[in-house]
Amino acid sequence: MRNLENLKKQAKLILRWHRQRHFPVAPQIRGLMPRFQNMSDSEILAASFKLADAQEMVARQHGFDSWQTLKTGLSNTPRKRSASPSKATIAGAEPQLLVADIRRSCEFFCEKLGFSLVFSYGNPPYYAQVGRDAARLNLRCVEMPVMESTIRDREDLLSVSMTVATAGEIKLLFLEFQSAGVTFRQKLKKQPWGAKNFVVQDPDGNMLLFAGPAE
Repeated sequence: MRNLENLKKQAKLILRWHRQRHFPVAPQIRGLMPRFQNMSDSEILAASFKLADAQEMVARQHGFDSWQTLKTGLSNTPRKRSASPSKATIAGAEPQLLVADIRRSCEFFCEKLGFSLVFSYGNPPYYAQVGRDAARLNLRCVEMPVMESTIRDREDLLSVSMTVATAGEIKLLFLEFQSAGVTFRQKLKKQPWGAKNFVVQDPDGNMLLFAGPAE
């Protein structure tokens, strides 16, 4: 059951993030607020954004077109006692890749692997997130490699594994990357355990495994 006081707190938190120029909030604002749709992250964080805007954003998150209609909808909804969860649910995972150049890494994932930039933080950027479908990868800039490349190459140490649902999709993904000029560390291969997979290395040597069922 949505609680109006909790929703007010959410709106105030969004407003504070905007005032603090917290970059991850910019794509959220752009996705929910029509007047920000054609702005970049920096433009959104520099634009006027008031508590009423944050409240409208919270309303849109919950399926209402304004804060007033949200309040009216809540007042007309019978109150129910919600059962406390007996177990926490992990909603997702976001692997972090260590890279030397955020811009170069974002270009690789977006131009070669079909990802989109979710956000980029810092000037110059030192942290970013890219996403494709349900996958999210966080990119963290480091000045020096944290692992000897010879060890990683010798042991085939993976940085992240991403999966698709069907054998047809893993083949389509491989062909897509191939046509984009991606260099493969391992081409599409059927494994003894009933999977098909291939491995790509990003510009920093991180090994990215893409896998799906063999049949």
